[in-house]
Amino acid sequence: MTRTNEPPISLLIFGKQSRFLREKREMTRRELSALIPYSESFIAMVERGERPPKVGYVNAVDAALGANGLLSVLAPEVAEKHHPAWAEEYVKLQAEALALHVYSTHFLHGLLQTEEYARAVFRSVRPSMTDEEIEKSVQARLATQNLLTRTPACRMTFVLEESTLLRKIGGQDAWAGELRNLLNLSELHNVQLQVMPLSRETHCGVDGPMTLLETPDHHTIGYVAGQQGSYFLTEPDDISVLSHRYGTLRAQALDPEASRALIQRLLTGET
Repeated sequence: MTRTNEPPISLLIFGKQSRFLREKREMTRRELSALIPYSESFIAMVERGERPPKVGYVNAVDAALGANGLLSVLAPEVAEKHHPAWAEEYVKLQAEALALHVYSTHFLHGLLQTEEYARAVFRSVRPSMTDEEIEKSVQARLATQNLLTRTPACRMTFVLEESTLLRKIGGQDAWAGELRNLLNLSELHNVQLQVMPLSRETHCGVDGPMTLLETPDHHTIGYVAGQQGSYFLTEPDDISVLSHRYGTLRAQALDPEASRALIQRLLTGET
């Protein structure tokens, strides 16, 4: 099992470098915070490599510490990306995947989200994101959806908990738009959507969401995302367990035709 919630080495190096320069000037974090528009706690997280800094932070600290560009030159390597640092590797792997198999439990996978739904998801994040951060994240998420129509096609299956369809994230209009989007996506030849009904009495997905991804060299990788981090599973024994579990989930869920009919009933208000 390979965990991805360790800080990237570039952030650790930048953090140690900026802390060294600050301490060399015998300056506390509180004193540095008084010179730049960033909090003492934010400075601490950056110095520990726990938080990618913004370009503005890098340049402000460089100037405040008299680093003469020593820190600013690192901005392209360490500045905050559209995706969280721990998710960058997964995003790259997903873009190249031959096949993708996803089990969603709390909200719809990013590949299935409309712009309005994605924006509502990011607005739900706590601590709150700024409007600029939300828009960058939305556009980054939408960019990943090129995978849906890529040539050669990526084979995709999704098992969605019915609760993800019932939760009206973003309000009635955004929810209805999302259901229509799911119906459209279900018509793609390379995409299969299945719904796990709430009425199901036996359910093997109790351990939560997961993704199985087939790489261009035909290796299968498991990916599990959670609070503040994620991890990959690459050992054959682990992949065997997840593959068996996902196969069982698909067998327990409604088939694609029945799932599409359920989504249509939700959209039209039928019971």
